[in-house]
Amino acid sequence: MANSARTLGRWLGAISALCACSAAVAASAPFVPAAMPLLPLPAESAPASGSVTVATGTGIATPPGDAEAASAARLLIDRVATTRGIALRTVSSAATIRFVRDRTITGPEAYRLEIDATGIRIAAATRSGFFYGAMTLAQLLSPDQAFGQPVTLAGVTIKDAPRFAWRGLMVDVARHFQPLPSLYQIVDQMAAVKLNVLHLHLTDDQGWRFEVKRYPRLTALGAFRTPPSAGGPAPTTRIGGFYTQDQLRALVRYASERGITIVPEIDLPGHAQALVAAYPELGVLGDQPAVSHDWGVNPYLLDPGPRGVAFVEHVLDELIAVFPGSYVHLGGDEAVKDQWERAPKVQAQIKTLGLKNENALQSWLIDAFGRYLATKGRRLIGWDEILEGGLPPSASVMSWRGEQGAVDAANAGHDVVLSPAPTLYLDNLQSDQGDEPPGRLAVQTLADLYAYDPLPKGIDAARARHVLGAQANAWSEYLVTPYQMQHALFPRAAALAETTWSRAPRDFAGFTNRLARQVARWRRSGIEVADSAFAVTYAVQGTRGDALRKGKVAVALSTQAPVGTIRYTLDGSAPSARSPAYRAPLDLPPGATIKAAAFDADGRATARVRDFATSRAALLNRTPADLVACPDQTLALRMPLTPDAEANGPAFHVALFDTCSVYPAAPLDVATGFTVDVARFPRNFGLAHETADVRQHYRVTAFGELIVSLGCPVQQKGPAGPSSPAPVVVASFPLPDPAKTPTRMTFSGTLPRTRGDQDLCFQFTSPAAGPNYALASVQLSEPH
Repeated sequence: MANSARTLGRWLGAISALCACSAAVAASAPFVPAAMPLLPLPAESAPASGSVTVATGTGIATPPGDAEAASAARLLIDRVATTRGIALRTVSSAATIRFVRDRTITGPEAYRLEIDATGIRIAAATRSGFFYGAMTLAQLLSPDQAFGQPVTLAGVTIKDAPRFAWRGLMVDVARHFQPLPSLYQIVDQMAAVKLNVLHLHLTDDQGWRFEVKRYPRLTALGAFRTPPSAGGPAPTTRIGGFYTQDQLRALVRYASERGITIVPEIDLPGHAQALVAAYPELGVLGDQPAVSHDWGVNPYLLDPGPRGVAFVEHVLDELIAVFPGSYVHLGGDEAVKDQWERAPKVQAQIKTLGLKNENALQSWLIDAFGRYLATKGRRLIGWDEILEGGLPPSASVMSWRGEQGAVDAANAGHDVVLSPAPTLYLDNLQSDQGDEPPGRLAVQTLADLYAYDPLPKGIDAARARHVLGAQANAWSEYLVTPYQMQHALFPRAAALAETTWSRAPRDFAGFTNRLARQVARWRRSGIEVADSAFAVTYAVQGTRGDALRKGKVAVALSTQAPVGTIRYTLDGSAPSARSPAYRAPLDLPPGATIKAAAFDADGRATARVRDFATSRAALLNRTPADLVACPDQTLALRMPLTPDAEANGPAFHVALFDTCSVYPAAPLDVATGFTVDVARFPRNFGLAHETADVRQHYRVTAFGELIVSLGCPVQQKGPAGPSSPAPVVVASFPLPDPAKTPTRMTFSGTLPRTRGDQDLCFQFTSPAAGPNYALASVQLSEPH
């Protein structure tokens, strides 16, 4: 971001040269207030008389000596140059756009925007108010996808202020380190839609990212890890990175100018393996682990005694010198207490303090840190597990395990932020498209997030003031690169922005139409924006076996977002706005390839073209997106071949508790053989107390087998055991030695001829202590 000034200079120079004749360029038609493409929707808007045209050279004036208004003006100039290609300029008089300090406007983020024949006025009492007024005007000045052209705005008066004070995104930089330029980009694009809290998850088992000058090994050792192995020699490449305090101070200043507070998180007392790897004396049992390469829940805890408390206080002293915001996040989540239970010194501490148990000890610890922060004028916030031992009086709660933690804390008089999984977990997939990047398999669509209301019904009306707002979280186990992080954040950040800022009734169709304009702005800013909600999805009507037997396949086309008209081709060409419009499922003979996209009213595609082949071979093929988990499966992930892979594909569905997948409704009266492509993965997921739920299979060869069968057994919990007939095994393949073979392998076999469709089960019996396996594809074959 050090190059931002030079980039703006190039913009202004190029645009000035190209637009010397801007008066000859036709201005767009006046924009009707009722159709304003604003996101989020403002609190109040009303039409006014007259209109005003803004073009390159239009002047902006700020009150003399008002640094905050001048800052907002500079940011407006920068944003309009990027999203519209118009070069505004600051002037001392006769300005079309004026910033006005108005102390009668109440609310720390409130503003008033007035447009009429005399010009444009942005009035506010605060820095944030000026900035948000500027961002609203920037959106009005880019109402369409035209670039470089003047814009004529119809008269309007907007009075605006947010519904909630906390409108946040969390970026996990601990699991996978995000370079600083990526964080600057995220700040810019959050600010564009009036999000105002960036929560940085700075420490975890997999890395410590905050420089602490008193404890240099935290970053020298704790900021780097080596990847896990899927067989063969252990990798030696170091993965990681950290931010210096000076780098973070610069980011804080940059964010603050854009109305964004950065909330740092030091996750304690659990998720502390990187800390203990760097300073084993700050652990509990005295051993020194490596920085973890395993996701999930790991066992290492902070020493809760005087040495551990003093360490945290020292870290907090340096942290609050960098981050001046009111809140410091101290985690508190997923701290399994086994190490404390097995450490005599910790048990003695519990007894000395007169505490009930280990959960009460965590509460005591959080309370101690909360009181320490209070002496520094700061407030502690933590994940909802800090409720378990009794909530310390000084703490606020961020509720992720549903909403109950927020309900309980708010009703007890504590401030809360809603952040419930899975709805507000942005590492969940956005669709079931086969080209989705890695993530959690539970699909959370744009519509799901937009429908979420951050004010839970269980909170007493008198306590509703304790709901600060909401936050969506981008955990980064599978978000490795800035591209992948942005793909997860955008456009879902826009849905969160509207639900936390606007009080208007929810209208998903209207939102998605306005969102299309914001997507164009983001892309002009160089941001990757997921098109999952706008992409065409294909669904075969009936089973594919029926289609093969009938010699005709019916394919339905749809999109998540009700924007545009789906248009398609069958001749291999890319669809256009003149291609046939989709009206009803397409009845096709096997062999056609459908290519389709939705097109908006201006004839522009709303997403990349997706295609679907109806050849017999394609109908007999299943990819990871088509396969389903076995009946007893409770958790699966869409994963890259290696956990730190930077490529966006391929991705595979990996089961954590039972490596079993089903090819549903296989047409075994049509197919006579199969070929399966198998991938081997590191088994790098800490399951803590759920380890006992991993299903173990008896293996009859050294490294286990791949068993192919008709049907899968349904495993019930408890002594009852399997509750369905044993599957009929049709093939079994010994798995090779992981230490001596590649991570991809292929197996082929024959299938028995049976009537109709049957589920085809693929079960791996590899030892749970070894690598994991998943299907990359299953191809059934017909007789030649």
